[in-house]
Amino acid sequence: MTFSPELEAKFDKLLKSYPPGRQRAAMVPMLLFAQDEVGSVTRELVDEVAKRVGVQALQVDEVITYYSMLHRKPLGKHHVQICTNISCLLTGGEELWKHACAKLGIGHKEVTPDGRISLEEVECIGACSWAPALQVNYDFHHQVTPEKLDQLLDRLRKLT
Repeated sequence: MTFSPELEAKFDKLLKSYPPGRQRAAMVPMLLFAQDEVGSVTRELVDEVAKRVGVQALQVDEVITYYSMLHRKPLGKHHVQICTNISCLLTGGEELWKHACAKLGIGHKEVTPDGRISLEEVECIGACSWAPALQVNYDFHHQVTPEKLDQLLDRLRKLT
């Protein structure tokens, strides 16, 4: 599988940062970096990462099924994750989730027809003190109201 020179450099640095025989520890970051570039975790990507870290493809598949941030289907350009765990739930997280579904016309792990936005209900993003919270790709948004959510989604729709 061919990756960009930048991703190859990240992989090389990751693999060199672990002692011999411990490269499997690089598996999750490699999968995340590659997913960002490729768009999803494909069969070809699983095989490539398995080869590079010295494990069987089945072991990579096991990791993928465990971690919810690894996706086998392509995500939208802007992946919106809305927390509905207890702190967010008590401060309006469920209402935000329902509002986002209605506004976008999609549900859990679905993508808008234009491929711009995907939506996911998540258990916790570790922002309980600033609930309700959501994450767009790697950016956190705290104390989100339905009005703030509308503004954010409108901005995301306009981005190329």
